Amino acid sequence: MKTLATLALAGAAALFSAGVFAAPPCTKAPQSQWMPQQDLKDRLVKQGYTIDRFLVSGTCYEIYGKDKAGNKVEIYFDPTDGRIVKQRSN
Repeated sequence: MKTLATLALAGAAALFSAGVFAAPPCTKAPQSQWMPQQDLKDRLVKQGYTIDRFLVSGTCYEIYGKDKAGNKVEIYFDPTDGRIVKQRSN
């Protein structure tokens, strides 16, 4: 019985943590209306970002990289217009 309670608690914790780290909702537009990934990459490089990883995360474009000051960043973008939806820096 103790094992079952422990498993239930671990499962609830896993579900909660997945929600905390999930990508925010960025757009409701279909992918056919999203800007090409390369266009956003080019824009970010011109703004001084270094992109280590670029990916589609839920309804967002997401990058891991560095800003022009060299700070590590994780940024979620609306893929229809490139607007920042959420950003974390170190």
